[in-house]
Amino acid sequence: MKRMVLVLGDQLTPTLSSLRAADRANDVVLMAEVATETTYIRHHKKKIALVLAAMRHFAAELRAAGWQVDYVTLRDPANSGSLGGEVRRACARHGATHVLATEPGEWRLMREMAQWPSTTLLPDDRFLADRHGFATWAEKRSGLRMEHFYRLMRRKTGLLMEGDQPAGGKWNFDHDNRNPAPGPLGLPQPLRFKPDAVTCDVLVSIGTQK
Repeated sequence: MKRMVLVLGDQLTPTLSSLRAADRANDVVLMAEVATETTYIRHHKKKIALVLAAMRHFAAELRAAGWQVDYVTLRDPANSGSLGGEVRRACARHGATHVLATEPGEWRLMREMAQWPSTTLLPDDRFLADRHGFATWAEKRSGLRMEHFYRLMRRKTGLLMEGDQPAGGKWNFDHDNRNPAPGPLGLPQPLRFKPDAVTCDVLVSIGTQK
């Protein structure tokens, strides 16, 4: 049974759960640049360029690693403009009968993808916390404060902990961090890189350069 493996723009990780569960010799990876993911809220063009260029580079890495990748660009005349539409078109192109994907990080997309037929959503295990654990923690609380969740995660992982106590003897140093910096910090200039051909093509496609 051939499956379509959808990889989203913020899931560009070779060890992604959906890729680990896929059959490199038989399944097809779908990556799609769609208008709805750039317009559902206002996005800066530089952010769009960053995501699309990263997607194209990752697609090339997957192909080099032996994956069959079906990549749909933003300017493809047949582009439906939505992830659901591109999944349906790709399944029809390749005769895929099932969709395999890692859970998206946005609730908006989670609700949409949960309604897709013949789709398996795998947990995104790239993070220390998962949504089910957070839901369990939050279930009986009258109020949600990120500070309390941070403490839970530090106890769970041992990060920034000294035994069962917070590193430095305090859970946070917010009060100190509000003070102005003591004189010039001598920060280095941000790194800058000349855009390669892939990135330049993306910049042209979204209208930031000619």
